[in-house]
Amino acid sequence: MEAKQAEKKELFLDVPQQYPASLTPVSTNRSQPRPSLHSGRSYVDGHSTYFSDPEPDDGPDQPQEVDVENVSKTFEVGWDGPDDPMNPKNMHTARKWLVVITLAFGSLCVTCTSSLYTITYEQMDAEFGNSRIVATLGLALFVFGLGLSPMVLGPLSEFYGRRPIYILGYIFFTIWLFPCAFAQNIQTMLIARFLDGFSGSAFLSVAGGTVGDMFNREQLQAPMMIYTASPFIGPGLGPVIGGFINYNTTWRWSYYMLLIWSGVMVIAITLIVPETYMPVVLRKKAQMKRKETGDERYKAPIEVYEKSIFWTVVRSLYRPFMLLFLEPMCFNLCLFSSILLGILYLFFGAFNLVFTEVYHFKIWQVGLSFLGMMIGMMLAISSDPIWHKNYLRLLQKREESTGERKSEPEYRLPPSIFGGWFCVGGLFWFAWTIYPSIHPIVPIVGSGFFGFGIILVFTGVFTFLVEAYPLYAASALSANSFARSSFAGAFPLFGLQMYRKLGFHWATTLLAFLCLIMAPFPYLFFVYGKRLRQKSRFTTLPG
Repeated sequence: MEAKQAEKKELFLDVPQQYPASLTPVSTNRSQPRPSLHSGRSYVDGHSTYFSDPEPDDGPDQPQEVDVENVSKTFEVGWDGPDDPMNPKNMHTARKWLVVITLAFGSLCVTCTSSLYTITYEQMDAEFGNSRIVATLGLALFVFGLGLSPMVLGPLSEFYGRRPIYILGYIFFTIWLFPCAFAQNIQTMLIARFLDGFSGSAFLSVAGGTVGDMFNREQLQAPMMIYTASPFIGPGLGPVIGGFINYNTTWRWSYYMLLIWSGVMVIAITLIVPETYMPVVLRKKAQMKRKETGDERYKAPIEVYEKSIFWTVVRSLYRPFMLLFLEPMCFNLCLFSSILLGILYLFFGAFNLVFTEVYHFKIWQVGLSFLGMMIGMMLAISSDPIWHKNYLRLLQKREESTGERKSEPEYRLPPSIFGGWFCVGGLFWFAWTIYPSIHPIVPIVGSGFFGFGIILVFTGVFTFLVEAYPLYAASALSANSFARSSFAGAFPLFGLQMYRKLGFHWATTLLAFLCLIMAPFPYLFFVYGKRLRQKSRFTTLPG
């Protein structure tokens, strides 16, 4: 009975069975397992993710369930069979990949902007006369903007589609780079940084869905892996680029470069990336049909189904916090991933301090020191086939023991189980190898293990949350995004003081112990997660 009710909570009308490609509902209710960590309709970008949750009958403006049997099939606009040219999945393969590459470079630019700022501290502080802690607020505010935007702007894609959201978001992202580049005081810089992060996250929150719209599930692993890699690599790439720019020119040229990059991306996104959100594409098709025939009875399902923008946004604001504070698994996994992202952003300031004082690095060399983490992240992303094989092994094992090949959310946690210990080991390695007598490549390799582990943890946590809370995947991932952004914004504010008070070795050791405390939780939930889900008020999966 509960499963039937869940199926009725799809956001749009069902479509005739003879058109299997007809509508992709926004609901995250799924009965089939994902084939890969990076596949399915979920998508992760390291900063923000937006799913649309089905709507419970709890608001004054809740839409009424539409009886499909009473809707005239003659005037219900759907796909003209599986080969309909308007269906995004039927785009030419070359164009699909061009769209994927465009979105990947767009995401790379946004996340690169978050960390490139940290390389400008020295020159900017000298020009504006502000303290380093005040300058660090620019990093914190940008990341806070990244976490806030998906809950506010993400739901609007249900009404207007993906394309308007990410085009407008990227335009404003580019606009707010201008006051960063031409700021005459630190106050202007801080305000512009927050608004820049908020605007850029609007693009990140919906652009990944375009990749899922274009590819079938069996084709999705490679393109989703490429798109997913770009936001993770961006924070590591920022200091590398910024180090060379700031060493050879002035800090403002970092923003001139970003303006050129983002301006090119605005043009590329506008010209290359089409609308792929299927309910909105069908609405366009219905509009064309009405114009051709003059018959106003032709309607797309999204036009028949009415709902309130206001209540959709309100739900996207309060429901994540309900999950975060009422669900033990959601809380602890979000806390673990938040600590890891907080440490990552703390390192953007700490690396500068450590490598300049211990090894007397120049600013371009400090930027290169982030290559260790970036390479570790890339290796973790490329290890996806290994974890996919392990996932299939768990499915096979269940089939042999129960006769049923059914996925469990806990099967997504092995990457997080192993990744947590890579993070712990990498931090201890880094902590006790930063001595003048030890070659700097040694602690950089240690940071690579941390980068490798953080990607594995994020990948497992994201996919677990989606499958453990299928009806509330949007809220679960929004909770995770908000928590991660809060920690990533807060950690840099006390990081430098901690490193100076405790010393480089013990400050990093303290961070390692934080990870050590949290590392067992993915394994505990792998073992006991099913029991906890049986007691949950939010999961709809049977125990």
